[in-house]
Amino acid sequence: MATPTTSERPRSGTIGRVGDLTERSAVEQRALLDRREVSARELLAAHVERIEQVNHAVNAVVAFDPAVGEARAAAIDDAVAGGDDVGPLAGLVTAHKDLTETADFPTTWGAAPLAGFRPKEDSLLVARMTAAGVLAVGKTNVPEFGAGSHSFNPVYGVTRNPYDVERSAGGSSGGAAAALACGMVAIADGSDMGGSLRNPAAWNNVVGFRPTPRVVPSVSSAHPWSPLTTEGPMGRTVADVRLLLSVIGRPDARDPLSHPLAVPDRLDPPDRPLRVAWSRDQGGVAMEAEQLAVLDAFRGVVASVGWNLTEDEPDLTGADESFLTLRAWQFATGPTGQLGDGLREVKASVQDEVRRGRALSPQQIADSLSHLGVLRRRAIAFFERYDLLLAPVTQVAPFPVEWEYPPEIEGMALSLYTAWMASCYRVTVLGGPALSLPAGFDAAGRPVGIQVIGRPGADIDVLRAAAVLEAATGHGRRRPDLATLVAAGPAGFGPPANLPFSDRS
Repeated sequence: MATPTTSERPRSGTIGRVGDLTERSAVEQRALLDRREVSARELLAAHVERIEQVNHAVNAVVAFDPAVGEARAAAIDDAVAGGDDVGPLAGLVTAHKDLTETADFPTTWGAAPLAGFRPKEDSLLVARMTAAGVLAVGKTNVPEFGAGSHSFNPVYGVTRNPYDVERSAGGSSGGAAAALACGMVAIADGSDMGGSLRNPAAWNNVVGFRPTPRVVPSVSSAHPWSPLTTEGPMGRTVADVRLLLSVIGRPDARDPLSHPLAVPDRLDPPDRPLRVAWSRDQGGVAMEAEQLAVLDAFRGVVASVGWNLTEDEPDLTGADESFLTLRAWQFATGPTGQLGDGLREVKASVQDEVRRGRALSPQQIADSLSHLGVLRRRAIAFFERYDLLLAPVTQVAPFPVEWEYPPEIEGMALSLYTAWMASCYRVTVLGGPALSLPAGFDAAGRPVGIQVIGRPGADIDVLRAAAVLEAATGHGRRRPDLATLVAAGPAGFGPPANLPFSDRS
């Protein structure tokens, strides 16, 4: 298949009326519905047509069933005609990440032992989005059990990057990010432990926001006291992310870590020049030279908005050990640890996580939990000096879909499938909000993102700052060449062949 090229034009993928609607932001689509310039049925039909046009080339939306959205769209249009309140997400088309429970669609976690499983009820996040008027048409693709930042699995196959279909879309929210980039959905939910909202957002030129843990509450987590994993919003603009966060980011007393957050109706810019720290490699993680070149150029954007920039970063000593220990422990004690003989049907990297987790001593787990507190205290002290930290999202460009992960970075061999994600998981352990913002493109036209990071609880400050940087660049308006995707033949979506590290054992 030919690799799609990228156009500089903001509406590069427009295909008639479908493009006119689907490439508008979620905020713009919602305003059209309010002004009765478009109906919920029309918004749904446009997105369904876009899915039918391009999903064959990227495989981002799975378990596709537009009939679910059709019934909801009809109800919304009737309510609008009657002058009733239709909810803040009314008419916005989405597909939910296949790691969150949905009663209307299968929830497989990308795992063969769970293929076809249909939960009896929605997760809290899905229920809130549904009550707010969203139109769901399916699920978005993920890696098996969300493990690794490359979205392939034996149930639905591999998701491809719309900017280069021979490359990964990232993960674990890879399907969500690719669907947003192509205009197949207006907004999307995701989740993030070590970068699963941020990495795919960077590679698909959209916005992914990891909030302060449990700003978006979870009431069914296997690890209710762990701050590592959180759900969050994705969108094509920062304003779209704010809109979805206003719906899903409300406290729930059933979550012991539930964190209240007042989400404003709009994002006003900061009222003074910000003190910004710039980390080029987050304590020395390996970085591809071209990623650094794009991000170094972004420094000029920070200067152009009048903010003060200083090279600095928090003390990240012990971050890797704490994160990787607790990640393995959660795999061993969560759903994957309960698979029994079914674990043999899951990719080797997940099996290895479970084995490592089961081999941990109580002291190792306790020490890692204790060190999370140390890292958070360091972060709090660091953000006494700075309003923001800017840092790389990804260490590498999107890699070939045939790989499970890159074998090396700039000549340094990687022995673990998560090693190339340290740029994200070293931020996870700081305990605060982190947003992936489009920051530019490499020489091959592949997107690069930058992390906008704040102190724990400063989610709105991060969103406000990100909106300023977004407006100063316009990078997020550069869409993949959808006409090329429309013309492409089916990519073949079985699990990628010749994966060097994914043999079943």
